[in-house]
Amino acid sequence: MKSVLLRVCSLTILLAMASCPAAATEEKAVFAGGCFWGVEAVFEHVKGVIDVRSGFAGGTKDAANYNAVSSGETKHAESVEIRFDPTKVTYEQLLYIFFAVAHDPTELNRQGPDVGTQYRSAIFYADEKQKKAAEAFIAAVNKSKAFDRPVATVVEPLVEFFVAEKYHQDYLKNHPDEPYIVVNDLPKLEALKQKFPDLYRK
Repeated sequence: MKSVLLRVCSLTILLAMASCPAAATEEKAVFAGGCFWGVEAVFEHVKGVIDVRSGFAGGTKDAANYNAVSSGETKHAESVEIRFDPTKVTYEQLLYIFFAVAHDPTELNRQGPDVGTQYRSAIFYADEKQKKAAEAFIAAVNKSKAFDRPVATVVEPLVEFFVAEKYHQDYLKNHPDEPYIVVNDLPKLEALKQKFPDLYRK
């Protein structure tokens, strides 16, 4: 990742924080960036995050289960729901982490070895404020040429978030030695620690 992304996104965050003081004590963000195991683990290590759950967004309740979503035909994306304290970490900072370490936002309908629309990069916004923040963030990243390819992340309205099966929750924490985790997800935690030392927590 080019260092220009750090500079551009830092400026975006500072401007947002200066103009939009947080009033609520808890908010939610829903992101999709490939397999939810690694994305969940990244945000569980961010200061100000209260809770993270793996699940599905973008489809209907009757098809919101792992076997159905894995077919790629349900319109869902593997997603994470992040409950956070906006007085400690802002939505823009979460976006920054999502783009910088949680996944590759330039990959279309895939992340690493996982291929299909269920692994698409997406931001599911809960309100107009989140929608505008997400769209502005993506526009700033594309304008900065921080990546060699344009951002593939789609911005979609959040209709409902469906929690995934219990065995998917805290998957990295419970299976740290699994080969998939070691290769694809543990490096994300190290990147979080290195790039965001002030926001990283053990």
